[in-house]
Amino acid sequence: MPGRNPSSSPVSALPSPVPSPVTVRARDYGWRHAGRSTPAISGLTLDIEPGEKVLLLGASGAGKSTLLHALAGVLGEGSGPDAAGEEQGSLTLDGVAPLQARGRAGLVLQDPESQLVLSRVGDEVAFGAENLRVPPQEIWQRVRTSLDDVGLRVPLHHSTAALSGGQKQRLALAGVLAMQPGLLLLDEPTANLDPDGVTEVRAAVERVLARTGATLIVVEHRVAVWADVVDRVVVLAADGGILADGPPSQVLADPGHRERLSAAGVWLPGSAPAVSAPRPQEPGAALLEARGLGAGRSKRAPAVVAGVDLMLRAGTSLGITGPNGAGKSTLALTLGGLLKPVSGTLHATPALSGSAGADPGRWKSTELVTRIGTVFQEPEHQFLTGTVRGELAFGPRRAGMPEAATEDIVESLAGRLRLTALLDANPFTLSGGEKRRLSVATMIATEPDILLLDEPTFGQDANTWAELVNLLRALLAEGRSVVSVTHDADFLAALGGDVLHVQDGTAATAEQGRAGRTRAGRGMLP
Repeated sequence: MPGRNPSSSPVSALPSPVPSPVTVRARDYGWRHAGRSTPAISGLTLDIEPGEKVLLLGASGAGKSTLLHALAGVLGEGSGPDAAGEEQGSLTLDGVAPLQARGRAGLVLQDPESQLVLSRVGDEVAFGAENLRVPPQEIWQRVRTSLDDVGLRVPLHHSTAALSGGQKQRLALAGVLAMQPGLLLLDEPTANLDPDGVTEVRAAVERVLARTGATLIVVEHRVAVWADVVDRVVVLAADGGILADGPPSQVLADPGHRERLSAAGVWLPGSAPAVSAPRPQEPGAALLEARGLGAGRSKRAPAVVAGVDLMLRAGTSLGITGPNGAGKSTLALTLGGLLKPVSGTLHATPALSGSAGADPGRWKSTELVTRIGTVFQEPEHQFLTGTVRGELAFGPRRAGMPEAATEDIVESLAGRLRLTALLDANPFTLSGGEKRRLSVATMIATEPDILLLDEPTFGQDANTWAELVNLLRALLAEGRSVVSVTHDADFLAALGGDVLHVQDGTAATAEQGRAGRTRAGRGMLP
């Protein structure tokens, strides 16, 4: 059996309790992060009965993730960004504070990478159950069942670091399912999954709920994914309290509710943000050429995708699609000069390289950041300072821009992407959608000729999605090249351009606008 032997734990195993569904009570509850002038959530009064299945909606930054963290008992604990803050009102699970109800709630975080602890898949799934002192003979059966439930079909000894972002999302969910909590808290559990992954994860949650009767609170911008699973929809108001509460058929279909929810940025089934049709793209100068390119995490390992031929030109958009684990992010990092090609060639033309040379992998950081800007799948991986303002200013200052120009860029991008009120906030205390917009803005700030985006629409409500689309369209009109790794077909259709589909180790041009299967009123590509 790979991994640690649970029977060797110094803590004696106790009989595994039968999970019972949790009751949630909130009375004028609020939380303000340390150093922030306004609360992340406020004035919340809410009752959730045992076994209820609730879809929690609201604009980006309305406090959805903060509420889940509070219910999981992780606010005010440890040394991370949630460790300090001010709480108001009361929040209880079965009549006790969440801090005293550890193990009763299981949380899948918005960023699954921040939840992973151990180096092997089997050990990671077993970790939570071990800490709850589940009998050793039961743990590994739970591990296998949970991995099967989420469709993560890798050996138990497989490295967690070698998983794709979507696979890590499934792994984090499997670890929580193995704990068999009475309250299941899911923070955008399908955000980075391909359509098959969305179906598998939703089915896994349904199976677990049917077996255990657990209470469910799920945050998801893809409303239609969960509309048939939940029996209640609660919409948080951006300025505190609740905007709407009721059965899905009432909240999502009533014209009065729909108008208010649309204004709040909620993705409603059957509707999409109003953005104009993309302009025809007129390719400009050639910037970056790949010939027979093979991409992998190491030259000592086989390429995960090979034989890639493409030319990136000024003023054009390229979407990279494909199933989770196909190598999309690895290919993007290679195009961005952050991973060396495993095979083939990658050359920058003089229009891009200037005096830096033709090989992006040899450029200095100051040369790279003004030529190719890469936005990672996990926003936190590129945060370097203690404030949003500092993040936005970091790149321009490193690139040698004058301070006055740097400040203009900071103010302009913060305004365009709804970050102005957060300029003095710690980046790690932002919501997932705010972190994503900040990570995109930090790369735009250095004015690169090529912008590489990995899952750029993750965590965005309908309004911020439209604003991001409009900003990227403006960059295309200025002659920048935009490359997007995404499952969001609506996003690619809004930008226009070509699509490169990655699957089974190869890449081929796909038809633009192909929506694949549709979830939540939004096109999704595999």
